[in-house]
Amino acid sequence: MESATCVLGLFFSTSSLVGLLCLTGCTGERRAGRSERDDVAAITAVSKARGDAFNQANAAGIALHFTPDALLMAPDKPTLIGKAAVQNYYQQIFDEYKPNLKSYYEEVKVSGDLGYGRGFAEVLLTPRQGGPTLKSTAKYLNIMRRERDGKWTTTHDIWNANEPPDRQ
Repeated sequence: MESATCVLGLFFSTSSLVGLLCLTGCTGERRAGRSERDDVAAITAVSKARGDAFNQANAAGIALHFTPDALLMAPDKPTLIGKAAVQNYYQQIFDEYKPNLKSYYEEVKVSGDLGYGRGFAEVLLTPRQGGPTLKSTAKYLNIMRRERDGKWTTTHDIWNANEPPDRQ
């Protein structure tokens, strides 16, 4: 049950200050042939792919979109580091709950090879063994990095709930 409380509001990230601090150090040039609109679309597509994997209870599909040294900062948990830790975190949730996520970015910004997406999410977790569905809304921040191959990956994922979990 503790994992459910920590995960409600899942997938979300916070702290604009952290994102802005990361972005201010970025001086990279935009890749040739790529517009800011292209970068925003690519970052948004990564978020959608992660959301789709979440709704399919596919922990490996979520971890795929993180850097090897990514930080996952879930509420009331120590910071987790790396793809394996991200995958394990989500797998523990999916073993206990059937997930349903609705999320979207409210803002996406890009500076060179760094970017962030700030968003809103609603999560429903239905216990696989029966019981009331847990509901949470959250705000989140994903910090992203463009890799050498041009793909965007998540370096930091942090979120917090807008309210205590609600059992439906």
